[in-house]
Amino acid sequence: MFADQRFNIRDAALLGLQDVELITLSACQTGLQTESNGEEISGLAYLFERAGSKAVIASLWSVGDDATKAIMEQFYQNIKNGMSKDEALRQAKFSQIDSHPYFWSPFVLIGDGR
Repeated sequence: MFADQRFNIRDAALLGLQDVELITLSACQTGLQTESNGEEISGLAYLFERAGSKAVIASLWSVGDDATKAIMEQFYQNIKNGMSKDEALRQAKFSQIDSHPYFWSPFVLIGDGR
């Protein structure tokens, strides 16, 4: 979306996200500030939530593509099957419970979980 320009946080309100139910930022560390001071969940995800998106899924640390893909595929299948966003993410994580928590626990839901 911003490949050809820098995005300034002051312009977040211009994105027009008031009717957006969910934005998924599954890339690495999208839930963190660039220069974190301990207020971890206030990075790119927070920007989209403040711009009007009802909910945002973000990652708190880097996870490999295969693990992220498995979680996200299961999450969207759960949504398709009628689960709420928070339950869909919980169940997607639970589907990976046999792997180390490092691989399934960085994903967080910010905002409206319904």
